[in-house]
Amino acid sequence: MNRMFIKVSARSENEAFLRTCVAAFMLSADPTVDEINDVKTAVSEAVTNAIVHAYPDKEGEITLECELADNYIKITISDSGVGIESVDEALKPFFTTKGEEERSGLGFTIIRSFMDEFEIRSKINEGTTLVLKKRIA
Repeated sequence: MNRMFIKVSARSENEAFLRTCVAAFMLSADPTVDEINDVKTAVSEAVTNAIVHAYPDKEGEITLECELADNYIKITISDSGVGIESVDEALKPFFTTKGEEERSGLGFTIIRSFMDEFEIRSKINEGTTLVLKKRIA
């Protein structure tokens, strides 16, 4: 199993960086173009959620960890921000904490649709961790 660990500032310019790092990291498993695109889309949504929602009043950090095995990639994206008050509510399509004029509320829905497994762990004022897993053919 191969592993990677990256910690970056929760800034919008780091979303593309993390998405690209994960795509490059998974190349050794010989994924299809569709598998790479699925993972890139899910990582983009997860990182954007952390940037937009985790740190409303300050700049924080995002940690990305990847594990790559023969038939899957596991991606863990964590922040130490404000946390999610109700994970069940947040998982509903169109739910947002930023108001209708700013966000669509589809981030978690999109992530779920592109990954084979998806888990959220969150504690108020301690942060949120998303665990994403995708099988690679």
